[in-house]
Amino acid sequence: MAKQRQAEYKCPLEATMDIIGGKYKGVIIGHLIDRTLRYSELQKLISHATPKMLIQQLKELEADGIVQRKLYPVVPPKTEYSLTERGKTLIPAIIELNKWGLSYLKEMNIPCRYKEQNNGAEKI
Repeated sequence: MAKQRQAEYKCPLEATMDIIGGKYKGVIIGHLIDRTLRYSELQKLISHATPKMLIQQLKELEADGIVQRKLYPVVPPKTEYSLTERGKTLIPAIIELNKWGLSYLKEMNIPCRYKEQNNGAEKI
């Protein structure tokens, strides 16, 4: 169910943004840094995302090899998400984007509920 990728890109950043540029993809990756989360936990952390949109973004990240999904055969179904090895290579970029966002919000005097840890680089 991954979206159709271009046959050729004009620059590497275009390819990167095609993979992680979804509305919630960077946020999902940030929440999965160094931990595995159940779908319900992700839904609570990204409460402004509709269930349909969150599932779509997770499926695209899974199809692109960024996120892995583990389904447990129990009732009710239990699904866990974590970063793949390829997904983990995005961690430095996501942390830097997070730091940039914190700096921007501070500079623009925009409130944020995020609690800084390790200079804003620990958990997103």
